[in-house]
Amino acid sequence: MNSLFAAVALGIALPGAAPETQPQPGMIRVLLVTGVDYVGHLWKQTTPVLVEALKHDPRFEVTVVESPDELASDTIFKYDVLFMHFKNYDPLKRGEKAKANLVKFVEQGRGLVLFHFACGAFEDWPEFVNLAGKVWDRKTGHDPRGPFTVKIADADHPITRGMKDFQADDELYTCLVGDKPVRVLATARSKVTGKDHPMAFVLQVGKGRVFHTPLGHDVKSVKMPGVEEIVRRGTAWAAGRPPVPPEKP
Repeated sequence: MNSLFAAVALGIALPGAAPETQPQPGMIRVLLVTGVDYVGHLWKQTTPVLVEALKHDPRFEVTVVESPDELASDTIFKYDVLFMHFKNYDPLKRGEKAKANLVKFVEQGRGLVLFHFACGAFEDWPEFVNLAGKVWDRKTGHDPRGPFTVKIADADHPITRGMKDFQADDELYTCLVGDKPVRVLATARSKVTGKDHPMAFVLQVGKGRVFHTPLGHDVKSVKMPGVEEIVRRGTAWAAGRPPVPPEKP
């Protein structure tokens, strides 16, 4: 199946493609930015699974771009949420413009989602931690891949309200650092460090909202029901919308 037919099958809006219908009122417009990552992170496999997970909430309209350099384009400002699913080892071609756009996008009131190794994006930009809340420390990594329990640490937040502890089969990241205050929503206990580490957290940046989760190593990990749910809820919240759509009358 070529990329066009795969995109149509999943309901992905392709850049430059004429939409069949105009965006409906109340839709949440998401720009999922991917296209480069650590060699062990198979973004071509995880991206359509993420799109499918988001679209379980019918409010989501997802466009995928396969280059982080798209962040330097002012077209990003027509979206409600930027969903970062990449790790760039090489500087972006228009890095300064991309950074300025990213800061402006969030501070002016839109949403940002960082997924898995996006915590390591822009590692040459010290101010990135102000958007991400916590970033890869560039020294440590994660527990060996395997099952673990994600515990809801804050059941009063709109994202996690009503959620129960859930199972992950993933890499438990122990490598996140940063002193910026964040609101931790979920944690997991590392077998390596013996400590609890954040698996989902949020912060406010200017008028905008940021949701960050280090979960999501591969297709199996993304498809875990609790992971799908917290990512979907977190993305809606970042857009300033209720994490769960209202029931139809």
